Amino acid sequence: MKFPLYFSKKIAFSKDNKNNLSRVIVFIGRLSVALGIIVSLITVSTGLGSKKAIKNRMADFSGHISVKSTRSNSSYNSSVLNKEGLKLNEIKNLNEVESTQSYATVTGILRTEDNFDGVILKGVGKDFDAERFQHFLISGEVPNFTEKGYNNQVILSEKIADDLHLKPKDSIVAIFSKEDQQPIYRKFEVSGIYKTDIKMIDDLFVIGDINHVRKIQEMAKTDIGGVDVFLKDTDKIDDAFPRIESYIGYKNYAEKATDKYPQIVDWINIFDTNIGLIITIMLIVVVINIIMVLLILIIERTNSIGMLKTLGATNGQIRAIFINYTLLIMIPGLIIGNVIGLGLLLLQRFFGIIKLNPENYYVSVVPVDLDPVYILAISLGILFVSAFALILPSYLISKISPVKAIKYN
Repeated sequence: MKFPLYFSKKIAFSKDNKNNLSRVIVFIGRLSVALGIIVSLITVSTGLGSKKAIKNRMADFSGHISVKSTRSNSSYNSSVLNKEGLKLNEIKNLNEVESTQSYATVTGILRTEDNFDGVILKGVGKDFDAERFQHFLISGEVPNFTEKGYNNQVILSEKIADDLHLKPKDSIVAIFSKEDQQPIYRKFEVSGIYKTDIKMIDDLFVIGDINHVRKIQEMAKTDIGGVDVFLKDTDKIDDAFPRIESYIGYKNYAEKATDKYPQIVDWINIFDTNIGLIITIMLIVVVINIIMVLLILIIERTNSIGMLKTLGATNGQIRAIFINYTLLIMIPGLIIGNVIGLGLLLLQRFFGIIKLNPENYYVSVVPVDLDPVYILAISLGILFVSAFALILPSYLISKISPVKAIKYN
């Protein structure tokens, strides 16, 4: 075993440490490390968890990438997707693509005796990804959309259902109007109620049979208004987008989920800034405290430094001893910080203790993403940065005279 590390362990774990002035400083150093780890773990895990949860919710409802007709522009009433140059099979066969679903939309009004709500009826067909949608469902069931005849079952958002005082199995009248035509009435049955926690979706969208939308929009039996493309990995949107775009034809356009809701994306991007800022502040606090610990230990053990120098130890060896010593007394703080931090995160992950207002945060519970890479990186990062920061103040040792140090009290 190398001399500096051996000697560091001897003084770090000696009983003599418990009776001297440094125990208070050591405690403060360990506490700062533990708090730094706890705050960093919570910041990173909840920040990344929120980003991931919001992006997945946006994409799982309307696809990571949507293909629409250029005639649709920003209208909620679908125009027929142009099939010239559209190669759906090639899109489905891309490695990044998990599945696709066809849809068409039309605006309308849901009315009860007491109230009414403006809505967008999103019609889906036999390729509807019911399994993906299932985790949004809070009551009732997802209808089986077969595109055979007209399925009168619809899924409402919790917000719309509460506004209209509806529950599964209730009936609701929908009114659709077109220019220079009489209003079109449809009677639907509420099959299920969903909740995405994204206000722009929950305030407007009703899921129903695509054949109803085709009839209202005077589309042909095989016409669709767009295609939702679901990817295997949310982070691959930018890679997959140009390849998908090359298969849609020049009369259609593709849109990322992140471009569809820019205000949400802007809000998500704030997480990166906040995470970086908080971790930087915590790192500075930890480093300052650890440097303070090192300086106090050097002053307190001036006699020992003098003895080591008279026995032939070099300044470099003594510096290594005290840097190792300081890092060793950090280890309990690292362990305690990880135990407490991970414990709190696991409680939040499985019990959802901290609730949020989805209108402001787009999620109703603080989400947690426990990534082992980030957990390990935080602990090692604090350790390495602290070790690097300790090099400069350790040069104080070279200024200590062996004769004066031995006499120092």
